[in-house]
Amino acid sequence: MRDILPDLRARCADGVPFALATVVAVRGSAPRDPGAVMAVDAAGTVVGSVSGGCVESDVYEVAREVLAGAGPRVVAYGISDDEAFATGLTCGGTIEVLVRGYAADAERAELAAVLELVAADEPVAEATVLSGARTGARLTVRPCGRGRTTGTLGAADLDAAVTDDARGLLAQGRTGVRWYGARGQRRMREVAVFVRTYAPPPRMLVFGAIDHAAATARIGSFLGYRVTVCDARPVFATRERFPTADEVVRAWPHTYLESTEVDARTVICVLTHDPKFDVPLLRAALRTPAVYIGVMGSRRTHHDRLARLRAAGVDEAGLARLASPVGLDLGARTPEETAVSIAAEIIQHRWGGTGRPLGGLTGAIHPREPEGRVGPGGPSPATRGAVRPDSW
Repeated sequence: MRDILPDLRARCADGVPFALATVVAVRGSAPRDPGAVMAVDAAGTVVGSVSGGCVESDVYEVAREVLAGAGPRVVAYGISDDEAFATGLTCGGTIEVLVRGYAADAERAELAAVLELVAADEPVAEATVLSGARTGARLTVRPCGRGRTTGTLGAADLDAAVTDDARGLLAQGRTGVRWYGARGQRRMREVAVFVRTYAPPPRMLVFGAIDHAAATARIGSFLGYRVTVCDARPVFATRERFPTADEVVRAWPHTYLESTEVDARTVICVLTHDPKFDVPLLRAALRTPAVYIGVMGSRRTHHDRLARLRAAGVDEAGLARLASPVGLDLGARTPEETAVSIAAEIIQHRWGGTGRPLGGLTGAIHPREPEGRVGPGGPSPATRGAVRPDSW
C-alpha cells in the first residue's frame, strides 16, 4: 500500500472512482505477499501490482467489472509449477485477490481516513470480509487508546472478536486471514476476514558514522526501514554524509539507545568496532527486544569483544544473539557490497533462508503455510485461473 499511497490519496481527494485489488492469501512461489495492492480508476489507469505482471491483465478486467457495479469479488489464481506458464502465473504458487470498488464518495472518504493514518505512520488495521453475503464489509481498528473503531462487518459480536484479533496482529506487525463464526466464534469457519495491518515502518539503528554506515543507511531506506544513524563525533555525524537517513543523531551510542524506542522489529547495526563504544552499546542492545543485532569487525576483534562483554557480565545466551562478523559471506569488499551483505543477513534472519544459491536448492522458493483459504474446502466460486484444490 505504501508504494502507491500518494496515488490513492490523490484519487480520494479528487473524487475519482477506482477499484482496489488486494492480495489476501498466498501459497508457494507467489510473487507478492498479502497486502500488495493494485488500483484501477475509471479512466483505466493502473498503479501498483498484485503479482509482478503474471495476472495483472485479468485482475484489471475484474476491477473494471467491479467499477461497473458487479460488487466486491474474491478471485484466485494459481496452478502447479510445471503448468504455471500456460496460465500466466509463471512463478507457480497460488494467490487470492480481493477486488473492491470505491465509487461512492462515502467509500472514498472512509478509505481516505485510513490512508491519512498510514501517511502519518499511525498504527491502524483494516479488516474486510472475504466470503458470504457481506463480502467487502470493512472495519477500521486502532490500538487501544489511539482512536475508535469504525465500520462494521455485519454483527456486533463479530466486530468485537475481529477488533481484538486485529489489535493483536497490529502489535506484531502481521497481516493475514482469520476465520470466525457468524457471531464471532473463533473456532468456526463460516466467515473469512482479511486483516491488513499498517504499523509504522520498522527501525534500523546504525551506530558508527563511517562509509559502511552510509551505504547501510541507503540500503536500509530502500528496504523500507526508518533509519537512524548515531555517532558521538559531530564532525562525522552530519546530514550531508547521510542524506538518506531519516535522522542523524550526535550522541554516545549507548546513551542514545537507552533513551530511544526499540521493539521486536528493530534491527541494530553496530559498525563502530571500537571497544569504548561497542561494549556499553552492546550491553544496552542486548537488553532490548531487537530482532537483529549485527556487529562489524574481524574474527580477532570479535573474540576480543566477546571476552570484554563476558567480563562486563553478559551471559552466553546474550552473546549468542550477536551476528558477528556481520553479514553473509558474499565476498564483499566495498562499503556498498558490505551493505548488501548486511542486508542479506537481515533478510535471511527475518525469513529463515539458507543463504545458499537458489539454483543449488530444490523445493519451494517461498515456503510458507497458508493462513487459511477463502472458500471452505477450496477456492471461492469466483475463481479464475484454473486453481486446483490439491495445490493448496
